[in-house]
Amino acid sequence: MPNAKSYAASSATSPLASAQIPRRDPTDRDVEIEILFCGVCHSDLHQVRNEWSAMPTTYPCVPGHEIVGRVTQVGSAVTKYKRGDIVGVGCLVDSDQTCPQCQANLEQFCPHSTFTYNSPDKHGTAPVTYGGYSSSIVVNEHFVLSVPGNLSLAGVAPLLCAGITTYSPMRRWGDLKGKKVGVIGLGGLGHMGVKFSHAFGAHTVVLSTSPNKKDSALALGADEVIISSDASDMQKHTGTFDFILDTVSADHDINAYLNLLKIDGTLTLVGAPDKPLPVSAFGLLFGRKKLAGSLIGGIAETQEMLDFCGTHNITSDVEIIPIQQINEAYDRLLKSDVKYRFSIDMASLKSD
Repeated sequence: MPNAKSYAASSATSPLASAQIPRRDPTDRDVEIEILFCGVCHSDLHQVRNEWSAMPTTYPCVPGHEIVGRVTQVGSAVTKYKRGDIVGVGCLVDSDQTCPQCQANLEQFCPHSTFTYNSPDKHGTAPVTYGGYSSSIVVNEHFVLSVPGNLSLAGVAPLLCAGITTYSPMRRWGDLKGKKVGVIGLGGLGHMGVKFSHAFGAHTVVLSTSPNKKDSALALGADEVIISSDASDMQKHTGTFDFILDTVSADHDINAYLNLLKIDGTLTLVGAPDKPLPVSAFGLLFGRKKLAGSLIGGIAETQEMLDFCGTHNITSDVEIIPIQQINEAYDRLLKSDVKYRFSIDMASLKSD
């Protein structure tokens, strides 16, 4: 059983530090991947610091579920990939592949899904799965994704979570061409929502509390910016939106945004506030409006998203960092001090 270099947290209060972790030898259905870049997701920070009571953290914890790498070895039964291929791995590395959810290409809802890190490791290599802040990973070929050759790999990495999280609910809503679409928030998720909405041909509107984000929003493809803290600005757009994507994880007044929807309009949550959001029943009843939620996407839809990004030359806007700066990056993430995602150059592990 080979070891891999990684950065791991040994407790909820420990900084991430250099560590050796075990990786299994590939089975006949496995793909071994040298990790080139790994995105930094806000959920990495929550998991490392054991902030989710529903998903308690097992230590050591090696985060990372936005992985791009090069295939170094394949099992004898692997047919989709070969050595040298550039591939991606997202939030899932396994599922039972037999349940109704898996049969419907919704592996993210499989009752036996295995997350890329901090899930029980059914192979017994370690107590839990270890993620992409490491030099290599071994994954069943079904959960490996092809990366379009025309895209910057550092910018592709966050597509494996932030990308599919925003693409999926927009794609599922229907044809957005010519529709009025709002994106609440302009962070790691929000900036991807703007790029996808623009590529789908929607009239794209960013809703932000920060007037200083207007130029950035327009540069990303937004057609308009509404300052949501300005009541008169919000009032002008009452009842005009077909679809709104809410990417905000902080506490906020969801009713103010429901008020912007047309009859039969939809607001979908992809941000996850810690506290329940009060919702006015009348805000939904008058207008037959829909409040929904969405969680990443299945493997087939994630591949569709990557192919769409290849066609439209879409990647995440990233700041590339060495792994040695990960603790500083976490501190900056808490301050929203990044445009718009960190991407770790995993070659930096070699010098650690």
